[in-house]
Parts: sequence; C-alpha cells; structure tokens
Amino acid sequence: MKRLFDTGNAAITEGAVMAGCRLFSGYPITPATEIAENMSRRMPQVGGYYIQAEDETASFHICIGGALGGLKAMTATSGPGYVLFSDPYGWAIGSEVPVVVVNSQRVGPVSGITGAPGQGEFYLSRYPTHGGNFETIVLAPAGVQEAFSMTVEAFYLAERFRTPVTLLADQIVTDGLESFDLPENEEELRAMGLRVIPGKAHAGPCFYPATSEIDIPPVRLGRNTGGACSDWTPTEEGYDTEEVEAQVKHAYRLTRKVLDHRDLIDRYEGTCLEDDPDVVLVSYGSPSRVMASAVKKARSLGLKVGGIRLKSLWPFQDRLFARRAVYLTVELNLDGQLVREVQRAAGGSAVHFIGRCGELPTAAELVEAVIGLSEGCFPAPKLWERWAW
Repeated sequence: MKRLFDTGNAAITEGAVMAGCRLFSGYPITPATEIAENMSRRMPQVGGYYIQAEDETASFHICIGGALGGLKAMTATSGPGYVLFSDPYGWAIGSEVPVVVVNSQRVGPVSGITGAPGQGEFYLSRYPTHGGNFETIVLAPAGVQEAFSMTVEAFYLAERFRTPVTLLADQIVTDGLESFDLPENEEELRAMGLRVIPGKAHAGPCFYPATSEIDIPPVRLGRNTGGACSDWTPTEEGYDTEEVEAQVKHAYRLTRKVLDHRDLIDRYEGTCLEDDPDVVLVSYGSPSRVMASAVKKARSLGLKVGGIRLKSLWPFQDRLFARRAVYLTVELNLDGQLVREVQRAAGGSAVHFIGRCGELPTAAELVEAVIGLSEGCFPAPKLWERWAW
C-alpha cells in the first residue's frame, strides 16, 4: 500500500486505472484539466488509450464508442462541459452503456469562476439528458481518499447496472491536496472494501430485457451481440421502433433496474443521530467537512444536534429524513438545490438552508445557526450572504 500526498484529481486518475479504465477522452476545463493531463500519461503506461477530443460532446461519444468496443471508459469535466454532455449522456443511459463521468463543480452560473467551488449541478446530475423515464446513479466524494475509492466504486456500479455513473465532486475536493492510501494490487483493494468487475460481453439473445435485473454484462458490439445502438426506442433485439409498448418496457427497465437495487447504491454517513437530535445538518461534498466540525462544537455546547452526509446523491435517500427534526442543509450555492429534496422527503419537519457562493461557510456560522434553531428561531439573514429558504 502506498501513502501519497496529492490532489483529488490524481486520486481519481489512480482510481480509474485501478478499476480497469483503459480509455479516457476529454476536453480541458478547470478544475478537471489535471485529470486529463494525468490520464494522458497513465493510459499509455497500462496499455490504454487517451484521446483529446475537440469538445465535451465528442469526448463523451468517444467514451461510448470505446465502451461498446469493450473498454472501460471515463471522461471528466466541470459544469460548463457537463451541460454539453446532455446528448451523449442520453445515448449512454438509453443504450445501457457503462461510462464513468467526473464533474468537478465550480461556482456558476455558466462559466463562473474557474478556481472557486460550487454545487450547482445537483439537479443537473439527476436529469442530465432529455426525455425523462430514467434514473441516474451519482456519488459525491468529500475528500481525496474518497475521490479514489468512489472512482473505483463508480466503475463497479456502471458495469453492474449497465449505465453511466457520475462522480459529482467539487473544486475543493479535486484541487485539494491530502494524503491518501493507494493500493498496489487487488488484494489491497479488496481490503479497502472496493471491488472491480472485469468487462464482459453480453451474447444475447435479449438486447434490452424488460426486467429490473442487473449483472447482465454490457453489450459489446461485434461480439455476437448483433443489433443496433442508437438513441431511439429499441426493441428487445436492439433495433429502432416506434411502438409505445416497447417504449414502456424500455422506461421500466431504465428506471426499475436502479430503484430495485438501492442496497448497492445508497451511501451516507450519520453523525450523532443515535439520540434523535433536535437539529440535523445535511450536506455532501466539501461543506460536509465543515458540518462535521460544527456538529462536534455544537455538541460540546450541550446542543442536541446531528449530521447527515450524503455519499450517494441519486437516487435520493428519502428514508434518511423520516425522523422528526429541524433540518438545515448546507450547500455551496445560493439558490438551494439539496434543500428542496430534503423538504420533499422530510414531510412535516421544518427545513432550513444555508448557502454560500464560491466559498465554504465557517463552522462558527453553522453553530450560530444551530443555536438559533434550537431556540426556535433561525438567525436573521444578512442580505444576500445568508438566505432562509
């Protein structure tokens, strides 16, 4: 086992290599460019391929083509490029092509600031393409070690579910420098609780079985699988059709194969939830590290507070918010995205929101908010710096 001191981008690169990725295609964009740079060096070293695409759309399509040809593939971008993934993302979902997609979020809207973190693609990662009638799988690392482990996990889930999986990081995670453990063989990888699935080819006869089954090896065109691969509604043999019944079967599979196997996807970390806290902070990614400090400080002051860190974002884990409490979501945006899902899942519980634009809130600010909520009042908003949603 190696102990390295490097960035989240480096950890993602090594996680992809360890998971068997042998094709990377991307287009430079801060703060994800370092992943492309690293992959241009690492892919040739392990017998893989690095392709610099002319734009983000092309890079994702190249990954789809590589995956259909039998390679584990990954692309990486930031928010402005993630938007351009809309068309190929749909192809990959509809054609059940496993691809790992990294989005290092920076502050927006649009190009925003390249070197400041954001969490503006929470909903975009749920609905990354047009048409609806599908579910997505999204993981969210909070540090460099998780950037490595969740990249390996993303390939694992992509292969098992035959679908693209998004690693929704942020600039602090991908640019941040931390120590992390890097396994040197599969035995050490398994000791970390991580798994790698070899790429397999599905030999048919059913191209798109109308069931929620997983562990059906992905289609590899040209390997006795036949059929076509397009963005149209497919028959079970993989040919385009205009039949509504086929579309219903297709949507059923794309939705249920994810929802019926939540036990393989759902990930979260609870802090001090055992005594049914009065106030529960909720976050994901970098803000969750500030949240952990705030919960610890608030507890030391005698406040009954807990924390929920979401490690998987989609499908959303509604069950975590069944307990009656006052919830406070902490996000790197000002419009509040996670807060809306928590409010929907929390039923009659009160849900509040603290968002910061381009920088993390402080633990002191969160403790102040917790004190206010414990006393039955949310701190008065300070103009645009803090909003009560």
